[in-house]
Amino acid sequence: MQSTTAPTTDKRAALKDAIAAERRELADLFDALRADDWHAPSLCTGWTVREVVAHMSMGFRLSLPATLGELLRARGNLHRMTDRVARRDAAAHSTTELSDFLRDHAHHPRTPPVGGLPAALGHDVVHGLDVTAALGLDRHVPEDRLRILLDAIQPRGLKFFGVDLTGVRLCAEDTDWSYGSGADPVYGAAQDLLLLAFGRRLPPGRLRGEAAGRFTGR
Repeated sequence: MQSTTAPTTDKRAALKDAIAAERRELADLFDALRADDWHAPSLCTGWTVREVVAHMSMGFRLSLPATLGELLRARGNLHRMTDRVARRDAAAHSTTELSDFLRDHAHHPRTPPVGGLPAALGHDVVHGLDVTAALGLDRHVPEDRLRILLDAIQPRGLKFFGVDLTGVRLCAEDTDWSYGSGADPVYGAAQDLLLLAFGRRLPPGRLRGEAAGRFTGR
């Protein structure tokens, strides 16, 4: 879902700073979670909060050979591999360790295979929202970070995440952003619309409009 245009040196520096800030802020937030919050379901289907947080640091902790080995064990299925590793690591590490992995690797240069730095920011922001939106926490992602991700939404990314916006226009209520040309507007906070674009189904009441029901429900 990210732009293929290479960012300039200044933009790269700003992106790295944004990624580091997001990781540190989320680590602090995770440190403050209650014990039962860690076992609550997230917006990632089938994963608890603990498994989402474990997954967020997988790329920092696994070397390339180890990652390839895990992928071989999963017979080349990336989703099966990430699911197995997240469950294993969530069980193997304390909640404090899982938070510290993010904090200690705030400036880790790892990026996803596709999308570069914007995709790395998207990974952290969206998984953070998988936790906070599911738990009903009032955490607002800074607008400059959201802008980077919202402005990078593309049809191929929507298709990858299984999002069908036929006839729908997304309209942010808290910033001047919209996407799509459909006749049916779906209104919501910018960060909730970002979750929608990444294929998440949101808790009821977070979106408005006649077509909102297509994107809500757990």
